[in-house]
Amino acid sequence: MTGAETPHRQVRALYDATTIRVYQAYRHEIADAALAAGRFVSPPFSLSRMTWIKPSFLWMMYRAGWGHKDEGQARILAIDITREGFEWAVAHACASHPPEGMSRTDYEALKARSPVRIQWDPERDLHFQPLPWRSLQLGLGPEASRRYVEDWTVRIEEVTPLAHAIGALVAEGRLEEARGMLPGERVYGLPTSHQGQGRLDVERDRHRR
Repeated sequence: MTGAETPHRQVRALYDATTIRVYQAYRHEIADAALAAGRFVSPPFSLSRMTWIKPSFLWMMYRAGWGHKDEGQARILAIDITREGFEWAVAHACASHPPEGMSRTDYEALKARSPVRIQWDPERDLHFQPLPWRSLQLGLGPEASRRYVEDWTVRIEEVTPLAHAIGALVAEGRLEEARGMLPGERVYGLPTSHQGQGRLDVERDRHRR
């Protein structure tokens, strides 16, 4: 799909009939414990703070600098979660900033009853330059984080070596080889009932970080 054909906002991910892959980057302690147990372990993983999951491999690479940005994001994990869990998160999300026209009071009430935040950020190319379309992020609050850890996670795989290898190819200007190593993400269709009421269609375009 070309840039001209790509919708401004669209969920693209690596998925199969039952699971969808999301990415996170962590320090060694959290990554080692998660890989050993096959799920996040608390502690060191915190169930009390919001954790952001990203279906886009390249957006995760942009955020973590191919795993070289800092020690807190040195380990890149691919987490396969149930599609049911992912769609629950979308259905129970509100925008991470007040939708246009909503009062601060109403937005605070919306946040209080929404265990997930949804945000769209510019998708990135291999050089981390912004593309014209947006990539989904979901922020899981404590209730959703517990579901993520205890119910949704099917498997956790380390992809740090893959990140380093692709990043090295990009640095060497071997872009076609780098593209050939990217995960095969494709459009993920959500139920129509999940696409309104402060979820997929109302988030204003902002950079979170």
